[in-house]
Order: sequence, then C-alpha cells, then structure tokens
Amino acid sequence: MTPDPVALPAAFLAAPITHRALHDLGAGRPENSPAAIRAAVSAGFGIEIDLQLSADGQVMVFHDYDLDRLCNRPGKVQDHSGAELQKIPLSGGTPDDTIPTLGEVLKMVAGKVPLLIEVKDQDGALGPNTNALEKATAQVLDGYVGPVALMSFNPHSIAACARYAPHISRGLVTGAFLAKNWEGVSESRLAQLRSIPDYGQVGASFISHRATDLDSPHVANIRAKGATILCWTIRSLAADTQARKLADNVTFEGYIPA
Repeated sequence: MTPDPVALPAAFLAAPITHRALHDLGAGRPENSPAAIRAAVSAGFGIEIDLQLSADGQVMVFHDYDLDRLCNRPGKVQDHSGAELQKIPLSGGTPDDTIPTLGEVLKMVAGKVPLLIEVKDQDGALGPNTNALEKATAQVLDGYVGPVALMSFNPHSIAACARYAPHISRGLVTGAFLAKNWEGVSESRLAQLRSIPDYGQVGASFISHRATDLDSPHVANIRAKGATILCWTIRSLAADTQARKLADNVTFEGYIPA
C-alpha cells in the first residue's frame, strides 16, 4: 500500500537551509557540530543534518561512514558505541564539540528552526537492507514539536520512514547519480534512480536535488506532480540566485545568503 504524502512544512521555505548546520572551520565550527547547530539556530536558518547508526543502535549526527576526515582518527562510526562516539572531538572545534546524538540536537533546536534530516544509506548499495536506523530515528523523533522532515538517497529508507513515522514529511535526495560518486553501487541501480521513479511509491512530498542538475527533465516531471523542490549544495550568492530559478529553496554552505 502506497503511504500518503505529508506536505513539507511551510517553515522550510521561509529561510535558506544550512548544509550540515552553519559550519565554518575558520570560526571553530565543524560540520554537524553542536557549535554549528547553535549558530544556525541563532541566525534563524533552517538546518540540514546527517544521521548514522552506532554499534549499539544510537542515532548519531554525523555525515561520513568513517571517522578519519572529520575526527582525524581511523575507524567506522558503526564500530563504536554511542557513548564512545559522544566522547570523540570533531576536528577544528573545541574539545567540547564532540559527535552529538540526534536527541541532543533536538534539544538544541527545540523547534526554533526547521530541521531537515538526511538518513544516510545503511545498505551500502542503495538497496533494501535498511530499517534499523529509520526505526531508531522515528523513536527519537517521537513527541518532538517543531518543523522536521526526513530524506534519503535510498528510497527503501524513505519507505521505512513512512512505516515508522507516517506523520513526518518525507522526501528523496536526488541528482544525476554519476558512477564516480557512488562507489559500490551498480550502474543499473544508478540508472534506475536517475528518473526518480520511487517518488510516489514512498509517499514523498519533496525532493532535494543536486543543484548542478536542476534543469533535468526528471526534476520538471516531479515538480509537475506537485513536489516541492529543494537543492544542494549552494556555495555562492551567484549560484544561489541561479538555483532559485528552478528550486523552491536552497541548502547552502560557505557564504551567508542575502
């Protein structure tokens, strides 16, 4: 049975959305860090964050599967407990800027600005092996008051979100799905995803599409079906202006939108 779509809350179109929160290493704010979250809330911007699952099923706010780029240490997120991850400092921040849980971020945001949550693919090939992170995310979000939406590159993940949190707006993260960006994912799977065929089947109400591919006919087709179009990732005022010709709002980093 196809789940009913849930409209993206209007708050997501009222202000630009910070990519991985308002991060700025020059100011001591790593991406997805508590400092970046607080800065975005203070500035009144929406916040996009990423979720990974710890070894003991805790929902962690962290983009990569590995710890090396963001924490300057070897290992994978999924090989550590939530308690261990919460003690690991993020590179470029203060010693107190450690990997936060989703619950901690919800307390910081407290409904003040919209929260756009990307559930990272846990299958490894954008396939059906999902469920654990989606179920845990829904449990953490239960009772949260404020504008929130869930999205993922993996349609199976969003189908799981529809089962576990049917009242929360859902969307697909989309783009050209070029093979060079998707190690471990078959070309046949990437070709399938390019046309955004799962939009209706998962009860989505929006997409967040790669900005360099916004003129894709697939985006136009989804817009014609009533979808809200967000985009990623805008890195200049000029790109911001261009993207808004085709998108309803932007996800940005590296500059402050007008």
